[in-house]
Amino acid sequence: MAAGKGTRLKSKNPKVLHEVGGKPLLAHVIAAATKIVPASDVFAIIGHEADRVRKAVQHLGVNFVLQSEPRGTGHALMVAREALVPYDHVIVLSGDAPLIMPETIQQLRDFHLQKKAAMTLLSAELVNPTGYGRVIHQGAKSDEVRAIVEEKSASPAQKKIREINSGFYAFAVKPLFQHINDLKTDNAHREYYLTDMAGVFNKAKARVVSTKTSRPSEILGSNTRAEMMEIDGLVRMAKCQQLMTGGASIFFPQTCVVDADVEVGADTVIEPFVQLLGRTRIGSDCRIRSYSVISNSEIGDGVTVRPGSIMDEARVANGAIIGPYSHLRPGSDIGEGAHVGNFVETKKIRLGKGSKANHLTYLGDAEIGAGVNVGAGTITCNYDGVRKHKTVIEDGVFVGSDSTLVAPVKIGKGAYVGAASCITNDVPEDALAIGRARQTVKKGWARAKRKAMTAPKK
Repeated sequence: MAAGKGTRLKSKNPKVLHEVGGKPLLAHVIAAATKIVPASDVFAIIGHEADRVRKAVQHLGVNFVLQSEPRGTGHALMVAREALVPYDHVIVLSGDAPLIMPETIQQLRDFHLQKKAAMTLLSAELVNPTGYGRVIHQGAKSDEVRAIVEEKSASPAQKKIREINSGFYAFAVKPLFQHINDLKTDNAHREYYLTDMAGVFNKAKARVVSTKTSRPSEILGSNTRAEMMEIDGLVRMAKCQQLMTGGASIFFPQTCVVDADVEVGADTVIEPFVQLLGRTRIGSDCRIRSYSVISNSEIGDGVTVRPGSIMDEARVANGAIIGPYSHLRPGSDIGEGAHVGNFVETKKIRLGKGSKANHLTYLGDAEIGAGVNVGAGTITCNYDGVRKHKTVIEDGVFVGSDSTLVAPVKIGKGAYVGAASCITNDVPEDALAIGRARQTVKKGWARAKRKAMTAPKK
């Protein structure tokens, strides 16, 4: 269920599109569900900002049902009747509870089928159950449910019950739609509540049971910004634990920001204050040093990323060295054993095997071969104000410091470019190109200038 507005978040954005662990709340729930059933059997019931929600998760392959009027959780299943009738059973998940585990969904399904129930709810026992609906059983040791009592309607004795309703359910489809129209809207919001199905089924003598999760934290929803940030911390710490179990070392993980879909190989070291975002992939035996931010990038084995480096949609091959303070923008492809050093920015380039750009350089829209040395302060002038143009630097080229390469231009294999040159024409293989003004020396000029400046005015 993903149709809610989330008014307590005080946001213009749909609740389920707020992010924890680097992706929307709803995407986490879908990921858990699709480990149990195919995406083609998952239906997201959307309402508020439906088009935005659909666009954000449609790549996951799920189906959508539109709840055009916000009339409650029970009404959400009413509008999904046509989509769900072909199934024998349906599991209902909350789109704003991203910590739910596939194992728990499987537990709910299996218990529901074993008990042959009309309705099975997932419950949890909380130290402080205030604010949650309490699960009332038929007897002290019975798993059969007599009612779900909301906090505001609970008696003093019922408020002492610590077992709460999580908002996750399994239903047998046939009895669900036989009785769902028996739901009433005699409540403050005039809505149809799915929790009331427990009472409806009890009146119909249909079986309602509950199964308790051993991990109460996984049913937590995110109704406020503070709750959302608490969940974000849990997701990220769980991810760090997973990576460390897989053989990575993460020093001071409380300081690192690691998104849920990140992968890190064995014997890689992540230093404090690193951010690994999106679908970043890092190989084995790497070292990612502090204050680096790496987003949606692929890093090979044995790579060193020195402090303060930034990568976005970049690729770095085995054994390369990046940084400190390098900026690899989208489309940067850094070859095996290459060096990209301090205050070097790259964008849409391929830097060949063993090539080096170690200092204060901008390389954009360029194809750079193997064994190339790019001197400090070099820039590729790739934009003429209207279009982007390409620079080609072939294998073994030496580009002197402070050179300006005005694209489109090609530097042939093994050529040299003299320092401080402005290169506007192609350079043949093994040639020397010098594109600068001839030096002029005027002896005594400075002394005469100083004398003139200090002479008394007449």
